[in-house]
Amino acid sequence: MNAEQIAEKLAAVHAAVAARVIGQDDVIAQALVAFLARGHALLEGVPGTAKTLLIRILASALDARFARIQFTPDLMPADITGTSILRDGGRTAEFRAGPIFTDLLLADEINRAPAKTQAALLEAMQERQVTNDGVSRRLGELFTVYATQNPVEYEGTYPLPEAQLDRFLLKIRVEYPPAQAELVMLENYSKGFDAERPDVVLSEPVLDGESCRQVRAAVDAVRVEPEVREYIAAIVRATREDPSLTLGGSPRASVALFRAARAVALLAGRDFATPDDVKSSAPAVLRHRVLVAPELEVEGRTSDDVLDVLLARVPAPQ
Repeated sequence: MNAEQIAEKLAAVHAAVAARVIGQDDVIAQALVAFLARGHALLEGVPGTAKTLLIRILASALDARFARIQFTPDLMPADITGTSILRDGGRTAEFRAGPIFTDLLLADEINRAPAKTQAALLEAMQERQVTNDGVSRRLGELFTVYATQNPVEYEGTYPLPEAQLDRFLLKIRVEYPPAQAELVMLENYSKGFDAERPDVVLSEPVLDGESCRQVRAAVDAVRVEPEVREYIAAIVRATREDPSLTLGGSPRASVALFRAARAVALLAGRDFATPDDVKSSAPAVLRHRVLVAPELEVEGRTSDDVLDVLLARVPAPQ
């Protein structure tokens, strides 16, 4: 398949999800970018904005295994990764795999669990393996974590540490849908749609496992010319030098922006990345990797505000 044919298939995946998750086209596209780039995504938004539904439908459209973990204050690491069960009177141990052994894992309300449990995902997200009793067990090729998070101002949450945040390729903001989209949702419910009934909401698969592997391989083949790579590096370096930020992006941020730009290019049907692909990807790639100066936070400035100014200042190649 060439880039245009792959883009058509990915557009069909997008359409299958958008038919059930109304008014969140940008969020769906970014969730697809994370999957294509072999990354993980953190979705932040208030409850009730269809974050869980979106990932469940995406897994169905990709014909991928799906598992959901509800993070709570009493959730233990073994509840995620699995545990060893003694058999034969304690003479042998049998590993019972946890829900992390899947393709698309939804870590729902990840910031409601303490740091020790959040950290249970670290090795899996970075190395795509789980170690139990000294034995490492590989996760599937399609393994992708989609974590949802309530806004930090909500009570009863544990902010994710920087090391955990840095494992996410993208931080996706999920806003309220437009008014017209909300009316369409209500019309769908009047016709029998129910987001709590899997038999109603699940879509027919658009891709299968082999097709998913092919499109991911196609992302790796997307060309990123030297001047575009220089643009990526210039953006990330600018975050380290901007006085509005107390923490800039690391080299991992440069790699993440490179990977995301490739995926965005393929979604557009191209086998080469452009400066616009980089610029459009930058907010989701960088917003969770930078820290705004305290005096600006007091004024209500956000990382997105600072990044908008920074992106306008860094010259793009012509």
